[in-house]
Amino acid sequence: MTDLKLLTTEQMAHFAAKGFISFPSVVPDHINQKFLDDIGEVPSENEKGMMSHYSNIMKSSTIPLVPAGTALKDSYPEGTALNELINLSEISGAIESLVGLDCLLDHHFLHITFPQKYWEKSKTPQRSQSIHQDSTIDPRKAFDVQIFYFPHEVTKEMGGTRYIPGSHFRVVSESSISRYQNIKGQEHVICPAGTVMIFHMGLWHGGGLNQSDQLRYLFKIRLCPKRRQLRLWEEGQLKNETESQRPIFWTDGKKQEDHLSSILTKPEPWFEMDSGRLEYLNRIRFWRYISGDDNFDADYWVTRVENEFL
Repeated sequence: MTDLKLLTTEQMAHFAAKGFISFPSVVPDHINQKFLDDIGEVPSENEKGMMSHYSNIMKSSTIPLVPAGTALKDSYPEGTALNELINLSEISGAIESLVGLDCLLDHHFLHITFPQKYWEKSKTPQRSQSIHQDSTIDPRKAFDVQIFYFPHEVTKEMGGTRYIPGSHFRVVSESSISRYQNIKGQEHVICPAGTVMIFHMGLWHGGGLNQSDQLRYLFKIRLCPKRRQLRLWEEGQLKNETESQRPIFWTDGKKQEDHLSSILTKPEPWFEMDSGRLEYLNRIRFWRYISGDDNFDADYWVTRVENEFL
């Protein structure tokens, strides 16, 4: 195990607010190539469509079969690309900071976004994956994370994963949001080879439309914590952060973008002026959970709704 590069308090605050963290080009080229080799290639003459490709590639691939609930440390044999991936200092540090390295592997899967010719062979109109939130309704305070690994460059034409920053606390039933096609502020993954993104389990996302002539790969690993996610990151004070509350609305006009309260109360483009503020409460309560500080507040948002005297 390499030295862990734990997430900073600022990175954790951005994860709390946006629901993801990115590591562009973090995976070296030799690991990317090893992983692509592990996937294997299926001769094009054997292809009959998308499901046929999945069936063939799962038979030929050397990606390990891992039972649900296996400890992450036991999931990938030494020398494999995936073992090297999770042991990179940035990735292992992020895993420890979010769910702990003693976490369990829920599942992994190779997501393939197919170009037009595969849809034609399947006699199905080409379409993008609908926006969804993985799994079923999940009201836990504890949270899983999903590692999204892009082993090759993802261009705009390849239809990179689209996702809605800040949507992770809007808990829904998986594809009940599939009618939403485009949401203000959504982003698309366009990235260099070896990029890793780590999503909160609740982040709304969906695969784009692949308009290139190449297969697009995304390998997903879902991890579940085995212990309380309490102060697992590299703790430290953010610049200008204080324990006391600060003036709000009527201020001196000075911006404190790196203040913890500023990060946790920065709205997303899709937030409504009023009900969007509910996300501030969700973020603050999430921060209380991961920090263990039940009195923490950002700009008094939660405290002002807690003054009930029974």
